[in-house]
Amino acid sequence: MAKSQVVVKGGYKPLSPGRVWQDYLTMTKPKVVAMLLLTALVGMCLAVPGIPPLKAVVFGLVGIGLQSAAAAAFNHVLDRRFDAKMARTYHRPLAKGRVETHKAVVFACVLMVAGFVVLWQLNALTAWLTFASLIGYALVYTVWLKHATPQNIVIGGLAGAAPPLLGWTAVTGELHSHALLLVMLVFTWTPPHFWALAIHRRDDYAKAGIPMLPVTHGIGYTKTMVLLYTLMLALVGLLPWLTGMSGWLYLIGSSVLNLGFIGYALKLKFADEPGHAWATFKYSIWHLLALFVVLLADHWLAALLI
Repeated sequence: MAKSQVVVKGGYKPLSPGRVWQDYLTMTKPKVVAMLLLTALVGMCLAVPGIPPLKAVVFGLVGIGLQSAAAAAFNHVLDRRFDAKMARTYHRPLAKGRVETHKAVVFACVLMVAGFVVLWQLNALTAWLTFASLIGYALVYTVWLKHATPQNIVIGGLAGAAPPLLGWTAVTGELHSHALLLVMLVFTWTPPHFWALAIHRRDDYAKAGIPMLPVTHGIGYTKTMVLLYTLMLALVGLLPWLTGMSGWLYLIGSSVLNLGFIGYALKLKFADEPGHAWATFKYSIWHLLALFVVLLADHWLAALLI
């Protein structure tokens, strides 16, 4: 059976063009890419006192978005056999065989090259840093770390933490310590975010043979690590204020958000109930989005008061 066909009574029927493009869109993980682009946009805005240049914003977001989508598509290709074993991912286009592997590889490569070319129009630093992040996620994390160590998400999380730095360099063409603080925020946020999901999907990961922390060290130990990382995140969250990068609005907003995350982690550790790991995972998503919105609001408020 051709990969772009579905079984119907009396034979096979090709998938509709709309369904095919929906599958290709799914491979890019649009919701994840959207969140990465938000952090990149905040990095762009924080890089300058006022409004960042339009060219840098448009080319930067398009290029970072294309490369992020390429990394997601490569992830679908490389994880297709594991995805087929997990309830969360068995329905993905490659796992189900609706998209042929070689077509997915070509699709990912086109996105990757297009993103690199777009970012090169801004500066070489952003183009190469974004490409390095793609390699870090699609190859180093997906191919090696994910299957080699229960600390996979801690080490591999650096690739997912890069977008605010990439947004910053897209505007300025240079590295800055404040941009690295943004990376630290996302880097510290990543483990409790994914470990909450891993607790919820522990049996899935065990079935697929992926050594996520709840599989190798148990759920109780993972809950402890989630709590410790949320405490660490609260401390790291103070750095933008302590260094003068952000003001009181950020301090208050981030403290409320981080205390909320700690509250979810405390309940997960000491008063867990069915579904709370999933609730913690969902809160973590809104936490990061709100944290970067607060960063941006604080930055623009400071600009208005000058």
